[in-house]
Amino acid sequence: MSNKTGIAIVGSTGYGGVELIRLLASHPQAEVTSVISSSSAGTPITDGYPHLAGIREELLDDVEPAKIKEKADIVFLATPAGVASKLAPQYLEAGLKVIDLSGDYRLKSPELYEQWYGKPAADKAYLEQAVFGLAEIYGDNVRGASFVSNPGCYPTATLLGLVPAVKAGWIDPASIIIDAKSGVSGAGRGASLGTHYSELNENFKAYKVNKHQHIPEIEMVLGDAAGEPVVTTFTTHLVPMTRGIMSTMYATIQGDRSLSDFIGLYKQFYEGRSFVRIRPEGQWPATKEVWGSNYCDIGFAVDERTNRVTIVSVIDNLVKGAAGQAIQNMNVMMGWDETLGLQFVPAYP
Repeated sequence: MSNKTGIAIVGSTGYGGVELIRLLASHPQAEVTSVISSSSAGTPITDGYPHLAGIREELLDDVEPAKIKEKADIVFLATPAGVASKLAPQYLEAGLKVIDLSGDYRLKSPELYEQWYGKPAADKAYLEQAVFGLAEIYGDNVRGASFVSNPGCYPTATLLGLVPAVKAGWIDPASIIIDAKSGVSGAGRGASLGTHYSELNENFKAYKVNKHQHIPEIEMVLGDAAGEPVVTTFTTHLVPMTRGIMSTMYATIQGDRSLSDFIGLYKQFYEGRSFVRIRPEGQWPATKEVWGSNYCDIGFAVDERTNRVTIVSVIDNLVKGAAGQAIQNMNVMMGWDETLGLQFVPAYP
């Protein structure tokens, strides 16, 4: 019998779920003991993902909590919004630790969730119990928790790029404009007109302008950093690539701050945090430079003419924006080194 911590993945047929399978295959302290899909239970996981042949060929389990508890200690919920709100309480009551990759437990206000997601909110008692798992900012809260809500992909890139400057009072929160772009895997595996090849290829488009469900999540954390409510302009774009997010942020500088000042501030803020890399002066990150990894790379430009700073932050949306960050949160929850199972070099080119 293995002495590793058993992991169950609910939603194993989605991109986030199969990325968890890939990353956890090399984890020294945890192993996947159950792959679960309510829609495909009883079928081999290789039916949907032939690349797992010879690696994982078991039948997909059902979502029954008692059966999962027999095999696992921790459950990752890689489900669409609206599903985890029903499943997480059952797993917690069964004595399992839960890490939710959906958006169901990120917002503490049920009314705000229903306004932005258009679905019934989770029970308020469980909303209050869930810890927001941006480990570089809220690691102390994640440590020892039994229920973590994994941040969204856009908020991860954006907040890691903005929080240090907001917290230090170096930028005016009311001036923040966020221009974000994502690869198409962020939309999930389900087919739709917007992700149809002939619609997406050789195309670049904005979507959900001023209506994206990640807006209140971003404003929640920025408000916490600023000590007052923050409202932002946030525009998302779909790029014809598979993986990656680039969040380019603009804000008015408060005080006399140089480019080297910003670089120094961020290096100090993220000192000891292995997955945030700050670029030197004159270098700005690209999505391919973090491809397949759990890194977030951040670069800066200061415009003395306009007194604004431009902050460029990039991540792989399926790793640091989803599965990798979820594993990082598990490591912190369990008191392990947060880099376990995530120590790999980005794939390039």
